[in-house]
Amino acid sequence: MSPTRPTTSPASAAFPGHGHVTFLGAGPGDPGLLTLRAVEALAGADVLIAEPEVLEVVRGHARAGVSTPELTVVDEASTTVGVPVLRDATNLVMEAARGGKRVVRAVTGDPGLDGNAGQEMLACASAGIPFEVVPGVATAVGVPAYAGVPLRDAQGTDVRFVDARTADDRCWAEVGASDGTVVVSTSLDSVAAAAGELVSAGRKPDTPLTVTIAGTTTRQRTWTATLGTIAQVFKQGKVLPSPEGHRPAIAVVGERSAPAQRDQLAWFESKPLFGWRVLVPRTKEQAASLSDQLRSYGAVPHEVPTIAVEPPRTPQQMERAVKGLVTGRYEWIAFTSVNAVKAVREKFEEYGLDARAFAGIKVAAVGEQTAAALVDFGVKPDLVPSGEQSAAGLLEDWPPYDPVFDPIDRVFLPRADIATETLVAGLIELGWEVDDVTAYRTVRASPPPADTREAIKGGGFDAVLFTSSSTVRNLVGIAGKPHNVTVIACIGPATAKTAEEHGLRVDVLSPEPSVHKLAEALAEFGLRRRAAALEAGDPVTRPSERRPGARRRRTTT
Repeated sequence: MSPTRPTTSPASAAFPGHGHVTFLGAGPGDPGLLTLRAVEALAGADVLIAEPEVLEVVRGHARAGVSTPELTVVDEASTTVGVPVLRDATNLVMEAARGGKRVVRAVTGDPGLDGNAGQEMLACASAGIPFEVVPGVATAVGVPAYAGVPLRDAQGTDVRFVDARTADDRCWAEVGASDGTVVVSTSLDSVAAAAGELVSAGRKPDTPLTVTIAGTTTRQRTWTATLGTIAQVFKQGKVLPSPEGHRPAIAVVGERSAPAQRDQLAWFESKPLFGWRVLVPRTKEQAASLSDQLRSYGAVPHEVPTIAVEPPRTPQQMERAVKGLVTGRYEWIAFTSVNAVKAVREKFEEYGLDARAFAGIKVAAVGEQTAAALVDFGVKPDLVPSGEQSAAGLLEDWPPYDPVFDPIDRVFLPRADIATETLVAGLIELGWEVDDVTAYRTVRASPPPADTREAIKGGGFDAVLFTSSSTVRNLVGIAGKPHNVTVIACIGPATAKTAEEHGLRVDVLSPEPSVHKLAEALAEFGLRRRAAALEAGDPVTRPSERRPGARRRRTTT
């Protein structure tokens, strides 16, 4: 299937042959908060100029080869405190647009609330450069929503937004005299000063206050206090002083930030695996849907390949089988992995063939990911297991050979060099002849980077998902044994046995041999662990925070 082409933006279509600028709001940090229009604009960009904080949020939606001029620190003072001061973005934008490029200028939150973006828009207007604005979720609105802090109630209380960096005495006096909700954009080490300004301006010291950093991301953390106690809360919790006190923070002042209410409404930070670093011993391609599932539970997946794929040592058998596909030797071809699809596809391309060579041949896929790889190749599988996505599940749905309806009784099974006796034996029992062909070899992958190896052995990961016995052996072989604070989750009894043989304590066992059931079981484990901590009156921590020194290091992040 051919990929969907990005829709041409109305603005760029109106000025053919000329440059064009899209001022785009990237939201507070969660990539899922990008709008559909933002994704569309990014897909068509020639040049992407983004603030450092949001570059990774938007870059994944831009096309390969997009130019990303760097916005760098330009003064010594900013370098010293670690605050990036942007290069003259206006000049970068204008230069690219004058060169006929489609430019996306991405800013944190919403461009309408960004003073620099407003100046850049005026510069484009003065120079006659066409531009458009794609609104984003404003940080001052999105972060409280993720922190479980409603800004208004049924009585329609006023909401005031204050930027502490530019607020003057008159501004503080106005919000101090109000009884509405105040949302203050500030930095972590300036929260206490902002609280003091509000108290001096008339707010009561016992007014509830919540402070959130890294809002809408899995690094989000929220503190609850009052205007009068926030400085003490930060000191007792060893939050400050910190070398990273300059980090942006959103403070919400008013009754809507009351502790009792936030306990009930903090939907994001109460996700079962919130902030957990989960090691997934698979490639990014293999782990795509699994990693998405883990993110939905609040986890931060980290993919580490434990196997690498290489061509078979003797390719002649595979070459004969592919030629047999074209000459009508087979009734069925069964794919048991994404790698098998890739191996056959590469052999097809070597011979100048494409998906049309499958005409008249029934195609089976062991599961949804393998089926998706086939669809990407242009082949719609005829058979995908309706139940368990495994060789056993495939056999349950596989029809027996019928000499009346099946003109050919042979199945082509391209596989790894690891045997697939279960599937072969089952097909033979159903009356089929099987050409069991080695399409690729699996070998142990190269060791991951040193920092990843150290995190594995030193307890930097909260959990690891083992999806087979080979992933246990290979991960220990290339990276070392996971630390004893790391939660070990295994896909089945055989994998658990291998883990225990390597000295690992198995904490989670999937009820079914499915990677998605395994992730679900880990999430349930996280929920039980969280509930036990709350019932005991203990703080909710991640497993990695139990290792020596972890709590001290956490307070500086």
